[in-house]
Amino acid sequence: MDTAAARTRKYSVEGPVLYLAFELGNKEWKPGFSVGLGQRPRVRTIPARDLEGLQREIELAKARFGLPEIARVINCYEAGRDGFWLHRYLVDAGVENVVVDSSSIQVDRRFRRAKTDRMNLAKLLDLLMRYERGEKKVWRVARVPGVGAEDRRHLHRELEDLKAERTQHINRMKGLLARGCGWRRSGRVSRTS
Repeated sequence: MDTAAARTRKYSVEGPVLYLAFELGNKEWKPGFSVGLGQRPRVRTIPARDLEGLQREIELAKARFGLPEIARVINCYEAGRDGFWLHRYLVDAGVENVVVDSSSIQVDRRFRRAKTDRMNLAKLLDLLMRYERGEKKVWRVARVPGVGAEDRRHLHRELEDLKAERTQHINRMKGLLARGCGWRRSGRVSRTS
């Protein structure tokens, strides 16, 4: 057997690692921290887009789990409304980040379960740890576009939103005008007559 052709893939994580997953909301973010499989995550709530608070929570989590300051931080969050600016910030801050396509996360459709942030964070952290240990098919990773490509995409979406808003205003005005004409036809007397 030719050993040069064999794959050399690392399936174990070396050194201390802090795993981090986010639930991103409009008003608040919920970061969840863990250091291993099967562990209940440490969940915190911070105001949305509070990057200083996020850095503070990462440092507090490292201290809580007894990790050195130089421990690797591996993060994931579901792609969504916030775009990819957070990914760029985290990478610049030294955090290894994965943006996940939310439609690729498997759900068990046989059982109805309440969806809570804590359950979501626990599942995301579990999937992140499995992904980092070599299970690459637990989800699909979203491709992070360049800054220019993302800006162009946002301009297109803003134009579509403005067109939809214009249509709503036109329909509302037509409805008000039609109702006003119907009011006069109903036999009621207006003040001008």
